Amino acid sequence: MKVLIVESRPELGRLWRRHLERQGAEVSLVHSQEAAIMSLSAEEYEIIVLDLVLDHGSALAVADFASYRRPDARVIFVTNTSFFSDGSIFAHSSNACAYVQSETPPEDLAAMVEHYAAPR
Repeated sequence: MKVLIVESRPELGRLWRRHLERQGAEVSLVHSQEAAIMSLSAEEYEIIVLDLVLDHGSALAVADFASYRRPDARVIFVTNTSFFSDGSIFAHSSNACAYVQSETPPEDLAAMVEHYAAPR
């Protein structure tokens, strides 16, 4: 399973990466829209863990690019804000499969990644 994590906070991204790697995932970690676009252009991913509020760039632009470039990749949005708490993220991003808080335990996030990355 190949996973792309797009997270502005390096320590949080590393925490998620470690949990996913323990489950056997091949994980790329980037911190900006530009780096995410470059990764999506070069590699195929089954799933993307994407912080909704990036310090550098737009998460929705990353999700939109992924839906064009990697249409089979699903996106788990994570956030520490109340943006889209009404579930409207699913109307804005066709490849969204989940929306969780950044404080979600890493083992729970890893289980969600494994679940949503499974072949459909």
